[in-house]
Amino acid sequence: MKNFFSNFKGDLFGGITAGIVALPLALAFGVSSGMGPSAGLYGAIFLSFFAALFGGTNTQISGPTAPMTAVSMVVIASIMAMNDGNLDKALPAILLVFLLAGLLQIILGLAGVGKYIRYIPYPVVSGFMTAIGVIILVTQILPAIGYYPKEDSEFVDQFKPLAEETILRNILIEESENDVLVLEDFQETINRAGEVSEENILKEAQIMAQRDASGVLGTIKLIPRALQHMDWLELALALATIAIIYGFKRITTAIPSALIALLVVSGVAYGLGFDYRPIQQIPSGFPIPQLDIFTEFKLASITPYIFTALTLALLGAIDSLLTSVVADNMTKTQHKPNKELMGQGIGNSIAAIFGGLPGSGATIRTVVNINAGGRTKLSGMVAGVLLLIVLLALGPIASEIPASVLAGILITVGIGVIDYKGLKAIPFMPRDAKIGPFKVSSEVIIMLVVMVLSSIWNLVYAVGIGLVIASLMFMKKMGDLTAERSDVKTLKEEKGWPEDVDFPESLKKEVFIKHLKGPLFFGFTSEFQQLAGQIPKTASIVVIRMDRMQYIDQSGLYTLEDELIDLKNAGIKVLFVTVMEQPKYMMQRVKLIPSLISEDHIFEDFKTCIDYIKKEALEA
Repeated sequence: MKNFFSNFKGDLFGGITAGIVALPLALAFGVSSGMGPSAGLYGAIFLSFFAALFGGTNTQISGPTAPMTAVSMVVIASIMAMNDGNLDKALPAILLVFLLAGLLQIILGLAGVGKYIRYIPYPVVSGFMTAIGVIILVTQILPAIGYYPKEDSEFVDQFKPLAEETILRNILIEESENDVLVLEDFQETINRAGEVSEENILKEAQIMAQRDASGVLGTIKLIPRALQHMDWLELALALATIAIIYGFKRITTAIPSALIALLVVSGVAYGLGFDYRPIQQIPSGFPIPQLDIFTEFKLASITPYIFTALTLALLGAIDSLLTSVVADNMTKTQHKPNKELMGQGIGNSIAAIFGGLPGSGATIRTVVNINAGGRTKLSGMVAGVLLLIVLLALGPIASEIPASVLAGILITVGIGVIDYKGLKAIPFMPRDAKIGPFKVSSEVIIMLVVMVLSSIWNLVYAVGIGLVIASLMFMKKMGDLTAERSDVKTLKEEKGWPEDVDFPESLKKEVFIKHLKGPLFFGFTSEFQQLAGQIPKTASIVVIRMDRMQYIDQSGLYTLEDELIDLKNAGIKVLFVTVMEQPKYMMQRVKLIPSLISEDHIFEDFKTCIDYIKKEALEA
């Protein structure tokens, strides 16, 4: 309990600042999901509180995130389509899928899956962090200058023909799925199409316009148009926020400058009666448990979505643990991955019961929390409590916060989260790979790939691709290193063999020594075969020294078996020296020992092996 309140002031400010930043994001994700703003807010409240309480990352701030909301939208739309488009009818099944995703996360934590995320290499983390900064910076440009695409009537009008086409297509699809789309009754379809109002078309066009303007590429495409429709007051509020955040840090860091900027700029804008754009209206009222999840439970209603629930669980796990890695880098701490997964699962499960959207650890909010002073679990719980207070009592007041102020705060967060250390190291990284005629650094390539793909495509997929590239690069390096150190030579050329042993000179040229200096795995099998090919047919004995071969995988095992068979067919005797525990166990499992190599042909050290060869030679 003492540790829990050891950083009370910092956690309080961190939680409050993160909670305030989380507020508009939670509302926005709720609206975009199709469940309404309250669902986003409920998800942020319960997930933030319980994931912090039971999780394994002290500074993590959790809530609805873009990747989780995108998958949730598919679930919501699909289940609503099965319930005549009625959200109330579909809600129990939707929340049941979300609950299942939370329970699966708990199972993943109990199974110990979380510990494997620690193997993410630094270039992947660096690219991810820099991409987060780029995404925040770019996407906050439009709200910072007061431009909102769906309110630009000229821009929205471009999407009206497509919106009308989409609405008509949806009518046809709906009737086709309900088996009412027949030639005789096609007039009914025509009548329904005629009832489509201009308001419906406008609403669909606004959704399309907003979607087209989303993300880094959408924002960049719209910047020239946005500059022509700039709101100078909104820009002034955003710039004032940024100036206070950086200026106040020079005075003191005892109080989070972001919180000061929020209070000062919002207070001045509201007090002087400026005509600014406030954040979206906040719903009020305490969330009520959705017991229909259990009373109206039907296995058939969620069976098609079990894989989707697993996708949500895995996506949330990856998103949360990546944020945990970012938090570790910033605070120089070490999170507990399996405990974090369990915390996220508990939070998502409780959020689902209260009608909230699922979410994960949110990098932006976590960074805001850390920068504002948050250091313990209390900060995440404070963020959840703050959102609950806003929901219950401060809705009208918080609804007056200028949207451009939050944009200004997020811009400074974006600047701060970029990994400048990794970027500065780019010119000095060793160029250990080739692309065509050019030598490049594999680590720089990984970082840039993750950064670019995360910025313009998908954060989680980009990290996955980065991990695959990093793994392939690592395996190639290990294979090359093992090949470089391993060799084949005659006994006469061997260094360090016991020369005091009276060994026949003629036999020294017939005994070949093969060194394996590294793991024999699938990345080294082709080089191993090339080394084996250097053994001439005149050889009578091959000694394979394995004192530095600590590991062999299945690919290496079968490659070794093939080479032993080839040597045996050529009449060449093979002797093993210093076989380590794991390789010997693997060779015994597939009967390579004793079928191809008998136990009396395996020696503890090189001298014993040489004595055996000499004895055999004398007997011969």
